[in-house]
Amino acid sequence: MLDSSRMPAEQPPETHEPASAPPAPVTPAPAESARPAKPKPSRRRRLWLWLAVLLVLGLGAYFVWLRIAAAKSASAAKAAAAKGPPPIPVVEAASHKGDIGVYYSGLGAVTPLATVTVRSRVDGQLMSVRYREGDTVHKGDLLAEIDDGPYQAALTQAEGQLMRDQAALENARIDLVRYQQLVPQKAIPEQQLATQQATVHQDEGVVKIDEGQIESAKVNLAYCKIAAPVTGRIGLRLVDPGNIVQASDTTGLLVITQMDPISAIFTISEDQLQVVLKKMAAGQTLAVDAYDRDAKTKLAQGSLTTLDNQIDPTTGTLKLRATFANAKGTLFPNQFVNAKLLVQEKHGVTLVPTAAVQRNSQAIYVYVVKADSTVTVRPITIGTTEGDDSEVTSGLTPGEVVVMTGVDKLQEGSKVSAQIPSANTAASSTVTAPVSTSVNPSAKKGSKARKGS
Repeated sequence: MLDSSRMPAEQPPETHEPASAPPAPVTPAPAESARPAKPKPSRRRRLWLWLAVLLVLGLGAYFVWLRIAAAKSASAAKAAAAKGPPPIPVVEAASHKGDIGVYYSGLGAVTPLATVTVRSRVDGQLMSVRYREGDTVHKGDLLAEIDDGPYQAALTQAEGQLMRDQAALENARIDLVRYQQLVPQKAIPEQQLATQQATVHQDEGVVKIDEGQIESAKVNLAYCKIAAPVTGRIGLRLVDPGNIVQASDTTGLLVITQMDPISAIFTISEDQLQVVLKKMAAGQTLAVDAYDRDAKTKLAQGSLTTLDNQIDPTTGTLKLRATFANAKGTLFPNQFVNAKLLVQEKHGVTLVPTAAVQRNSQAIYVYVVKADSTVTVRPITIGTTEGDDSEVTSGLTPGEVVVMTGVDKLQEGSKVSAQIPSANTAASSTVTAPVSTSVNPSAKKGSKARKGS
């Protein structure tokens, strides 16, 4: 038996069919087409590598910059420490010798020396007024006229009665002379002579009455022309022309207020009375200044005129009257004023601006500027304070420079950059250190250290 495995394979019979077209290429599966993109992971690794290198370089540069900045800060701090803190800007003022007054201050009101309500003294129609509201009139100026017709008629009637009674008196006197000649001759009884003498006296009385009536009529006639009783300013008109006015009217026709001179009544404490009494007993004229409500603007200057006769027990004050020249009309009746009575004037004392004086619970002091532009705390004793100036009785000499503004940041030894104030700055400067400021510089430093902690 033949081994079939070794036998050649049976060839298929040849056919004469035409040759078929070569097979179409087989398109690979999608999974197999992604295999050629294997190089991409290598580019990503290189990108991450570069990013890591740049990050390391950036961190290194940052740490180097930090070291350089720290070194610069340290060197700047050392330089600042060596140079010290910057100067503190302040405004300075020099103490000087000058004069200052001792004043007693009191609240008061302007009071006219005379206020007159002009009334009619006769009854009648107001015919005309010869003034305008607000005018300043002088004593004797004609102000108004009242119808004088009835009073002129009364005067004429009184004069006629006087003439009649004077004639009767003259006749009685002639009869008296005749009777005096006949009595010695026993031609008439003495009783008739006595009666004639009484008749003469009676007629003399009648004539006297007539003369009084004439004077009364003349006075009433004069009252028809109303004149100003004082020199002063007229207020608003109270009655218009054409109205009937009467002597019993209480309203009046107008009010005149004396404006120049004018007075002010103010009060002082009873503790200050003895000083004023001694000055007045010595014959001194005490000056009084009147200021406005804010006590900043001086309105007028006058003198003390008189004192009241008793102290008000409820307030412990005494009223005083001062008189002022008021030609410009700066003082007005019932105006509120701050009165300052000058009782003493000190000459050649050491003065500093009041704004430079610092106070706390322990002492009164100033900051004195030394030659090296540093400040030192100097306790002082204050005497009289008036306006923007204060008297220093001890602790400061004339010519020393003190700090006026900018004291809130100062301490012992602080370096300052001082400026000389202008006139306006000095006048308006009212800066004062806080009450809690301590004179002891070490205490101030300790408080700052506690704040920092």
